[in-house]
Amino acid sequence: MPSPIPITRLLPNQSLDLGTCSSPLAKYSFGNTLQVPAQRPHGKVASRLWSTVIHWKELRSVEPVGSGGFGSVYKAEYLGDTVALKRVKKCTKNKLASRQSFWAELNAAHLRQGNIVRVIAATTCVPVDFGDESSIGTIVMEFVGNRNLQQIIYGCAEPLGEDRWLRYSADIARGLRFLHSHGVVHLDIKPANVLVSSEDVCKICDFGCSVKLDYGCEESAISPHVSHVGGTYTHRAPELLKGEGLSPKADIFSFGITLWQLITREQPYTGDRQHVLYAVVAHNLRPSVQDQPVFGTERGRLCRTLLGRCWSGDGRCRPSAQELVPRLEQLRSNV
Repeated sequence: MPSPIPITRLLPNQSLDLGTCSSPLAKYSFGNTLQVPAQRPHGKVASRLWSTVIHWKELRSVEPVGSGGFGSVYKAEYLGDTVALKRVKKCTKNKLASRQSFWAELNAAHLRQGNIVRVIAATTCVPVDFGDESSIGTIVMEFVGNRNLQQIIYGCAEPLGEDRWLRYSADIARGLRFLHSHGVVHLDIKPANVLVSSEDVCKICDFGCSVKLDYGCEESAISPHVSHVGGTYTHRAPELLKGEGLSPKADIFSFGITLWQLITREQPYTGDRQHVLYAVVAHNLRPSVQDQPVFGTERGRLCRTLLGRCWSGDGRCRPSAQELVPRLEQLRSNV
């Protein structure tokens, strides 16, 4: 089953001073994944484990970067490092969904891998001088940069050659392989949720739709209490559109759409949203690989075959992330 949202976790915001704030997160057991400092830490924030304490007085130069449906993101200095600060807000139309989004963001908080954005700290305690009544909690993460794949694909004129998009896609696949090996399904893989660092490395971010499968469980029914499951409709796997069980293979479908976008630099679908949703399920609609010169080369034909497997309507026919990584690395080695 997906990771439950215990009613005891749906905690109200608390008004505290600007000193060290110990989060209600610390009251719950997450195995050995938490690090709760007994005193104010010194030096860098590069810690192996994430913390349930944010030292608010150590935040400097907080400036807005962007905002979305469930929160706002800021760039800041924290304990000597540049970090990203995400404040999750209550959604007035669906308060439960916004709370679920906050807790889902922490499904991968204990994981460390180069293609996943690292969580440094998270808390539901937000000081009055920093937050407001609409805030559910705050997450401190590594600052990757200001660019994401959506901007690179559609918003700039710089070349996106074969070597580059193959490298990007292999980065995403490696991140998915690591997540899936730890039972985390992202459920919203798309270009906007892949950040690109100054070293040109892709890192998966925004886990607000993610679920944590039980140990040893390869598939799970969709819980009626997890109202935010599904992600972006253009990248959503058919089984999720039909309300069937979710598995890591849902991420592989989304990866296939993302890979097509990297290759073609075009939008996957046009037309009415409901028409697209219906056609994906009922008529096996997929982004076009016809009349695309890039798919005419030998490597292009191999990519076309790989895309067909990734976005198969039957999740069992899709490759795992474990299979994807060597396949993409092999394609890249032939560039």
